[in-house]
Amino acid sequence: MTTLGDAGMCVTLHMVASLDGFIARKDNSVSWLEDSGAVYEAGATVSTEEAEAFVKTIDCYVMGSHTYQHALELGWVYGDTPTVVVTSRELTSARASVEFYSGDLKALLEERLAPRFRNIWLVGGAMLSQRFLELGLVDEIRLTVAPVLLGDGLRLFGEMQQSRWGLKNVTAYKNGFVELHYAATKG
Repeated sequence: MTTLGDAGMCVTLHMVASLDGFIARKDNSVSWLEDSGAVYEAGATVSTEEAEAFVKTIDCYVMGSHTYQHALELGWVYGDTPTVVVTSRELTSARASVEFYSGDLKALLEERLAPRFRNIWLVGGAMLSQRFLELGLVDEIRLTVAPVLLGDGLRLFGEMQQSRWGLKNVTAYKNGFVELHYAATKG
């Protein structure tokens, strides 16, 4: 858990994964997200207005360079919300709201993000998410599980030390996806 959480900042790792824990196929494609499969009648729905209101609560997005490039290719869904792309590569910004960062992740949070933002969402990729977790910089995990088995691909969680998380909420949606919301536990 971040030591910054006491200052009011919360870092949320948000990811969509297959039932078997993959976030993309080996070729980095995520087309499997488009086919929701059967309808789960008891599931929740979210109106466009509710989704828009929720997204407005996010102050800043953090992502890796591959996720950034993929988001540009698929159609930028992050609007004008400030976005930090963590990369060691030379990239050009396609949006005024995007800035690039290379360096220590704890310094990124403490020196650049904490003074400006409270609700920060880490949205990919796998290596960056794993590094944030290893460093204890994640306060919450919102993992959405898609009703598909991929069998192979890019894993969300690699080899890491065991850690426990406290369940805050579970939401099942009509499209068969399930969101698991966890908070870091102390100790």
